[in-house]
Order: sequence, then structure tokens, then C-alpha cells
Amino acid sequence: MVKLNILNMKNFLDTVDACREEVCVFCEDGTKRNIRRDREAQNRLWEQYRRNRNCLGIRLEISNPKDYMSIVSYYAGDC
Repeated sequence: MVKLNILNMKNFLDTVDACREEVCVFCEDGTKRNIRRDREAQNRLWEQYRRNRNCLGIRLEISNPKDYMSIVSYYAGDC
């Protein structure tokens, strides 16, 4: 699991959509949801991001190590 504070939602979701396997976000009710290429789930993240004044703290579970490195590299470059 990795915790991130997303400041650029568009670039974050572009990175997630480019992943090869599931990228799951932990929801407030304790469930996990795969957000990779799931427009409905991504729209919910956009709503939370906007409500939070263009910042979103999330917890992710990334199944593929290459996908993990891709997201962490994006995050390190975006800060």
C-alpha cells in the first residue's frame, strides 16, 4: 500500500490508465476499487479532489511492481 497526496489529478489518472494491471484505491467504507480505466470511479475521485480544493489524499494498492514504480516515479516528479 502507498499513500499519496494528489495535486494534479489529470496526470495522475493518465499514469494510472497506462498501468498494466489493477490499481486499487481504498474507499472510505474500507472496500477497494480498481480505478484503472474505470471512468465512474475516476469521476468520483475528481469530485473529491475538487471538494478538497484540488488536493486529494488517497491510499493505493498496486499489484504490478512495474506499475508501482511508474506511479511512484510520476509522484516524485510531480511534487
